[in-house]
Amino acid sequence: MDIVVKNLTKIYGIQKAVDDISFRVKTGEVLGFLGPNGAGKTTTMKVITTYLYPNAGDVKVGEFSILEQPEEIKKRIGYLPESNPLYEDMPVVDYLYFVAKLQQIEKSKVRERVLDMVNVCGLEGEKHKKIGELSKGYKQRVGLAQALIHDPDVLILDEPTSGLDPNQIVEVRELIKKIGREKTVILSSHILAEVEATCDRILIINNGKIVADGTAAVLRKQAQGKEILTVRVDVEDKGTESNEIFNLLKDIESVEMVDIINSEEKTFEVQSKQGASSIKAIFNLCVSNGWILTELSPVETKLEDVFRELTMN
Repeated sequence: MDIVVKNLTKIYGIQKAVDDISFRVKTGEVLGFLGPNGAGKTTTMKVITTYLYPNAGDVKVGEFSILEQPEEIKKRIGYLPESNPLYEDMPVVDYLYFVAKLQQIEKSKVRERVLDMVNVCGLEGEKHKKIGELSKGYKQRVGLAQALIHDPDVLILDEPTSGLDPNQIVEVRELIKKIGREKTVILSSHILAEVEATCDRILIINNGKIVADGTAAVLRKQAQGKEILTVRVDVEDKGTESNEIFNLLKDIESVEMVDIINSEEKTFEVQSKQGASSIKAIFNLCVSNGWILTELSPVETKLEDVFRELTMN
């Protein structure tokens, strides 16, 4: 079930939390929704779930509009909000039975769905405890279970791994990827490595506007700009100083800047001029001087670098 967001605007007082944004999430796609605090992520997700009403624009979940058929959309969406509100006096199993009834699951299937969620979300050892007695990580698992229990077509997850330990994060990540093969998933997180590992596509929002949309590889490539290379050489003549190699690298016509990373290991960072590549020239320089080129690798822009560049204003 596709999600189509069209010209969406949400205003609080004089502030535009979301400013005329449009995007589409296809069935079977896991979209990573990134942005700094206050960028408009949570507001957008709340509008999609019909929790908030927009000032302008529309969102369609499948054939249903949030403006005209919000009740139909609610039936088809599983939502884990960042705050993860739970009834802490209820035992886990009782709470899941309660949620199953709220979601109007057929009576004959309720027990099966509850047991399935206990198993899928790793709650077997905690299922008879009161929710208030659980660690934050297990509370998060209960939140995931309530979002999944009615087998929704669309899953909206706001910081789903908040409070989980590294092992639990991996487990939840694999669960989301598995779910994403059949459902439409929007996932918001501040853990960029998690988004890159889990999501098929990344959308970055800043000041209420979309500033980037694409796969992690595409976003890194767009931000890369000039070629940056790590170069390490091994020289037979131990008297050859790093400064000598530095000066010869700097004299290459296509090179704009050279930095010495490690003088003893003769490792350098070489930045080429805009639109130019220095790989062949560096290789030829090593050959002509009898140096062994032990490393010549591009420095890849990290997703963190892309995020900072797009959201620092």
